[in-house]
Amino acid sequence: MKKISTNIIQGKNVVIGEFTVIKDGVEIGKNVTIGNNIVLYEGTRIGDNVRIDDNTVIGKQPMRAVNSVFQDQDKKAPPVIGNGALIGTGVVIYAGSVIGADVLIADLATVRENVSIGNNTIVGRNVAVENCCKIGANCKLETNAYLTAYSVLEDDVFIAPSLVTTNDNFVGRSRERFKYQQGVTVKKGGRIGANATILPGITINEESLVAAGSVVTEDTPARKIVMGVPAKVYRDVPAEQLLENQ
Repeated sequence: MKKISTNIIQGKNVVIGEFTVIKDGVEIGKNVTIGNNIVLYEGTRIGDNVRIDDNTVIGKQPMRAVNSVFQDQDKKAPPVIGNGALIGTGVVIYAGSVIGADVLIADLATVRENVSIGNNTIVGRNVAVENCCKIGANCKLETNAYLTAYSVLEDDVFIAPSLVTTNDNFVGRSRERFKYQQGVTVKKGGRIGANATILPGITINEESLVAAGSVVTEDTPARKIVMGVPAKVYRDVPAEQLLENQ
């Protein structure tokens, strides 16, 4: 059984699975495959040649707890899914997000409201991208990475599994913290190893490499490898690893 609004725009060669709900105003391009038990909320825009796997929700409006930092109640704009995107099983993509062309969002990932993701980026399994983040093109976020709110990843950024980013130096205590909350910034070509932790407001500069397990407490220099707890400069990034030499 399907529940599909009569007020949608649908291109040619669209396949829609069982138990799928498609709300008013949804736009679906051509050559799209929509799996079973999918929910597409009002106004969602799906490009051409998109695949959406089972049990995925696209266009969910955010919830606000009584004590949430985010108290805006404005309804977010419908999400946009670019041409050629692949959306895995059990993915949740909130309203107000824009997903570029040929993006892969793997199984169980979550993309919150007011997020943009550039073309050809991979968001791995069980990755959490919090609200108000901007991710560039040709990035890769591997399994279980956590990108905190207000973070920016520029193009060609690599994030290894289980990254932890933070945006609250007050660790949830005192209202003063609201004035200082900042995500992290990773400049073009920056790379972060497995299980690294990046503190609030830190910038990983161009082509800097953070070694696995490091705790980054200050901005990293461009084209340098940093490592340790706290992370310190170790040496230059080898020339053969720089983007210009790929």
